[in-house]
Amino acid sequence: MTGAGPDSTTEVLAGLVERVTFHSEESGFCVLRVKARGHRDLVTTVGHAAMISAGEWVTASGTWVNDRTHGLQFKAHFLKTSAPSSLDGIEKYLGSGMIKGIGPVYAKRLVKMFGKDVFDVIEADPDRLREVDGIGPKRADKITSGWADQKVIREIMVFLHQHGVGTARAVRIFKTYGTDAVQVMSENPYRLAKDIRGIGFRTADLIAEKLGIEKTAMIRVRAGISFALTEAMGDGHCGLPRKALISLAEKLLEVPPPLIEGALAEEIAEETVTPDRVGDAECVFLTGLYLAERGIAEQIQRIRSGPLPWPEIDAEKALPWIEQKTGLSLAESQAEAVRLALRSKVTVITGGPGVGKTTIVNSILRILAAKRVNLLLCAPTGRAAKRMTEATEREAKTIHRLLEFDPKAFRFKRDLENPLDCDLLVVDESSMVDVMLMQSLLKAVPDHAALLIVGDIDQLPSVGPGQVLADVISSGVVPVVRLTEVFRQAAESKIITTAHAINAGRMPDLAPPDGEADFYFVPAADPDQAECRIVELVSRRIPHRFGFDPIRDIQVLCPMNRGGVGARSLNIELQAALNPAGEKKIERFGWTFAPGDKVMQIENDYDKDVYNGDIGTVEDVDLDEGELAVNFDGRTLTFVFGELDTLVPAYAATIHKSQGSEYPAVVIPVMTQHYTMLQRNLIYTGVTRGKKLVVLVGQKKAVAIAVKNVSGRRRWSKLDEWLRDPAHNDAAQRRISG
Repeated sequence: MTGAGPDSTTEVLAGLVERVTFHSEESGFCVLRVKARGHRDLVTTVGHAAMISAGEWVTASGTWVNDRTHGLQFKAHFLKTSAPSSLDGIEKYLGSGMIKGIGPVYAKRLVKMFGKDVFDVIEADPDRLREVDGIGPKRADKITSGWADQKVIREIMVFLHQHGVGTARAVRIFKTYGTDAVQVMSENPYRLAKDIRGIGFRTADLIAEKLGIEKTAMIRVRAGISFALTEAMGDGHCGLPRKALISLAEKLLEVPPPLIEGALAEEIAEETVTPDRVGDAECVFLTGLYLAERGIAEQIQRIRSGPLPWPEIDAEKALPWIEQKTGLSLAESQAEAVRLALRSKVTVITGGPGVGKTTIVNSILRILAAKRVNLLLCAPTGRAAKRMTEATEREAKTIHRLLEFDPKAFRFKRDLENPLDCDLLVVDESSMVDVMLMQSLLKAVPDHAALLIVGDIDQLPSVGPGQVLADVISSGVVPVVRLTEVFRQAAESKIITTAHAINAGRMPDLAPPDGEADFYFVPAADPDQAECRIVELVSRRIPHRFGFDPIRDIQVLCPMNRGGVGARSLNIELQAALNPAGEKKIERFGWTFAPGDKVMQIENDYDKDVYNGDIGTVEDVDLDEGELAVNFDGRTLTFVFGELDTLVPAYAATIHKSQGSEYPAVVIPVMTQHYTMLQRNLIYTGVTRGKKLVVLVGQKKAVAIAVKNVSGRRRWSKLDEWLRDPAHNDAAQRRISG
């Protein structure tokens, strides 16, 4: 860059923001087109502002620079914004979509009616808004509450900005703390890391440093310990070995170990964390997870200890009866599974695709239904529940819906005091269920009822902490049916033979098939080539050859989110190819959303009754109301623009996020660049998501690495020990309650 104008001394520029060309909510960096005093043409101004809207008045001090790419610009070292005072500015400001209930149309009407007094009317005399054509009581309320919210959000943004922190989470902070937000953040910034998704310890630490909180302050070290354990929870652990926790905290906090030991003692005294052993290792657990694992063991013991809820069933009569009813003959392994489930209070059935899990579950359900046994079916995700309903022809619900979550009280209505009404509860896709959800589910199973747990132990473990299915099986205290035989009809599917080869550690056959098949390997030498081939496959080749809808039926599943051929970059490419945005679009949190986009919810929202991993379609973007409408399985839900950090485009998703779902066609990039994530259970889970077609794109070497790698990290959990040793459980309970 070279200086422009007479010299590069500091100047002051004042004017009206005509357009916000770019604004990063994270860093505050902005590029503005300003109608500045004393300048005929619009001036490109670059600087930093916590929040900026078209129509605002800016006063900036800075220097003129001549950018080689963008030409003459005013580079502001300091930017101050104030509410606009010209009618044109006020209209632009109100119409920018920042206030719910006002878009360009109503902005024009408001300015026409109230002129420069419009802000005073909104704030001090909101009843007068109804003088404007089209504004009734509902919209008037929306505008006044939107205005008030916006003022607080601005305060939060300015506070964060003053402390060197990006501002994209301001709406979420406001929703969590309301008008007390700035006070809460000032008193204990570390609460942000605990309470606000998307704000980590490092962000909170940055604010704390600016507020003058010492590195060695106990508030900081204690927060660091909880943060280290929460990070471990993100990797599926319920706790960590004490030594590992202290070295992780030391690295994170840059303080000496004795200080960490002291803080840990305080955390233990306050029961935020709990010490216990796993095998020979001294571990520390987040107390909530520790109690949840122990609770699961207690509930399984409780359910197991009662008598069967149905009279004894003669399997030798029931089995021929069910074969005649279904027209299917059961293999010996399947018949044995049915016998076991009919005589056991708690049973686990595990196995991969094509081994007849559905046939067995259906047989058990039909035999018991004929005996008037009251059945309930559930699965962890909406898609898995829908699949279960289709397979069994009986209603299956998600676990959250079955337990009747109450968003007001923020708890499930079904529990020990108000149990489910059933004699048998069947839980499908149980490998996905983490310890917190499993504890809630088992609490709601009545004493007399039986429990049938169904899942594939070789899939990825749950995204949340723990490894419930694996621990229940390895404990040896519950009868387990492990199915391995692939039936003839299933063996004709190359998807199923490939999945079983991968699971057995054998390299699958990647040669081009003779004629039509349901599994293909498409070579790609590098990430760029893979990306081009995936876009071509999804947008043209697969729809043309197999008749699949590119948005509805085809799902790209990636080993990881970031990097070349990660879900993030593929989403951008696929969105551009399959649903390029028109006029109606909104850009928030680094993504563009437009009608027709396939999107995924990435956190549980109990108010909206939509959960992590649910996929929907954007129906409408209402710029006037500042809202996005998304259809999830026939239900239309509304998101205000500030909530859009819970949605991401879903043309591509990670394999982890696809658990419990099946798709007609699946495309999976497998590249050596994904080295850290190339594990057998990851590729196996990805391949088993495809119902009618699976295409791997990438390098044979990468597939070989994944097939060989069974090192999947050990998860630190204690459930199998609790199950094996109820006496230890009782002792622990006495220790904690005493």
